[in-house]
Amino acid sequence: MNLDDALRDGMSVEGAVGIALVDYGSGITLGKLGGNALLDMDVAATMLTQVVRAKVEAIEKLQLDDVIEDILITLGSQYHIIMPVESQRTAGIPEDDQVGLFLYLVLDRKRANLALARHRLRKIEQAVQA
Repeated sequence: MNLDDALRDGMSVEGAVGIALVDYGSGITLGKLGGNALLDMDVAATMLTQVVRAKVEAIEKLQLDDVIEDILITLGSQYHIIMPVESQRTAGIPEDDQVGLFLYLVLDRKRANLALARHRLRKIEQAVQA
């Protein structure tokens, strides 16, 4: 599945407001769909890069032998799901120099089924990593 198809699939999730694929090393949005006058997907994705970095740093400092499956931010009217894209490690490139990506899905809380959205986003994440 190419990126455009993956983003369209994300927007077909019930209650989807916007979806983006983001490089958390640079904060650059690599692709996006949706958003509205109240939600600039580029600005939101850039700001949430700091959330992902902070969580990765916390896991490292706590010496947890674990990875982030997803990060959920629940607002009064929206769900924001951040899901890192598992990537294959590239031989010969130091871990610190490898690109880290995450999917960012915004849902209207009144219309969304959170469990189904997370399940669908996991399928999209697997397609994007392939």
